[in-house]
Amino acid sequence: MDTLLSLLHGFSVAIEPSKLLFCLVGVFLGTAVGVLPGIGPALTVALLLPVTFKLDPAGSLIMFAGIYYGGMYGGSTTAILLNAPGESASLATALEGSKMAKAGRGGPALATSAIGSFVAGLIATIGLAFLAPWLVELAVKFGPWDYFALMIVAFVTVSATFGDSPLRGLTSLFIGITLGLVGIDKLTGQARLTFGVPELLNGVEVTTLAVGLFAVGEAFYVASKRFRDPEEIIPIKGSLWMTKQDWKRSWAPWLRGTAFGFPIGALPAGGAEVPTFLSYSTEKKLCKYPDEFGKGAIEGVAGPEAANNASAAGTLVPLLTLGLPTSATAAIMLAGFQQYGLNPGPLLFAEKPDLVWGLIASLFIANVMLVILNLPLIGLWVRLLAIPQPWLYAGILVFATMGTLAVNSSPVELAMLFLFGFVGYLMRRYDYPVAPMVVGLILGPMAEQQLRRALQISLGDPMILLENPGSATLLGIAFLALVAPFVMKGLNRFKASED
Repeated sequence: MDTLLSLLHGFSVAIEPSKLLFCLVGVFLGTAVGVLPGIGPALTVALLLPVTFKLDPAGSLIMFAGIYYGGMYGGSTTAILLNAPGESASLATALEGSKMAKAGRGGPALATSAIGSFVAGLIATIGLAFLAPWLVELAVKFGPWDYFALMIVAFVTVSATFGDSPLRGLTSLFIGITLGLVGIDKLTGQARLTFGVPELLNGVEVTTLAVGLFAVGEAFYVASKRFRDPEEIIPIKGSLWMTKQDWKRSWAPWLRGTAFGFPIGALPAGGAEVPTFLSYSTEKKLCKYPDEFGKGAIEGVAGPEAANNASAAGTLVPLLTLGLPTSATAAIMLAGFQQYGLNPGPLLFAEKPDLVWGLIASLFIANVMLVILNLPLIGLWVRLLAIPQPWLYAGILVFATMGTLAVNSSPVELAMLFLFGFVGYLMRRYDYPVAPMVVGLILGPMAEQQLRRALQISLGDPMILLENPGSATLLGIAFLALVAPFVMKGLNRFKASED
């Protein structure tokens, strides 16, 4: 009952005209950037962080959440019409969606994607509203040792999940944690790793790192691959709407995709890639028309797209209740919270209930807006694909530079922006994931603070981390998550050598 009352109060905040406008702008931008290949919601939120520095915190965060949801919607358009998923979460959709488009059924593919996203987003947001308060009650009982262990789990799982190599993910994370040490130590008042540069005394700005890695780095990377084969857009033929048979074949995959996406998205090592491929393989096994898989089965679009969008709501559960990002976009959104002096976690629900419940309620509104925007405006989203890449990425560079200078008009900040952009380019060039670096910069100082608190309570005895059941269990999970990828790789090599 308390949750329903809180949610109703959240709707009273979310339906304010200014909040509705922020939500509309967010879902429109999110869909637009989701459609454009290579530009995901993480990049867009990173670009807007400096621009929204002095805006209303609640409205800005509602807009960021709308971008996240919209990006998940829009990513299916390129996956279906270009066979070029803008994000890894849309890879499974591309497998059947592009085949449907080539067979002249691009319209039904886009329709089942949009409606499935709406159904999944609605159910998953209800799950978020009812699961979040329960997690908050659990998190209030956490001690410093539990929080430190939880952050170690986040470090390890994020590093192991992003990219193909856990070692590369850990390298990216280590660089981020090192950057988090820059500035004045809050305990001793000593300057660390500032190298005599006064501008570094306040530490490295998360917004500068995020915009540099995601926006500038992506622009450099695309420019370096400019002269590749142009992508051919598959024209939409026939009706845009689904037949009665399409509806009959889609509703069960929508529900199953939601059942995969929401709980896995809420896990520290969740993300959207795992549930989308689980959904795809499940639909392939359960489909009454197995011969159609690989040739354009609508179940192969409906299930993964529902899982994709349900995981977005699932990702917000650990972000809002524990302050733990489990995706690149969630990491940037965490930076957005910190930009306004807000720390997601159990205290945020007590200190800023209007903001938290307004944000959750706005997700319901965003879902309705997205399904209204997506179905009639498919033609507009397709036209966006015709924007020349040089114009697009030149605009991104200008926008990134102006936004960073608006927050801090320092030559050092500008130099750091392009230095991080060059680092982001190199990381993409050599297949190093960039998200763990942002997570390291955000959570590194927080983990250090919690560890120091735990050691102060135990008078310097590190065994306190293992003596408490909660922290010991979490550290055990972190160890297994760290070792598992290397063990699996070793087993695969052993099987390959036997064959």
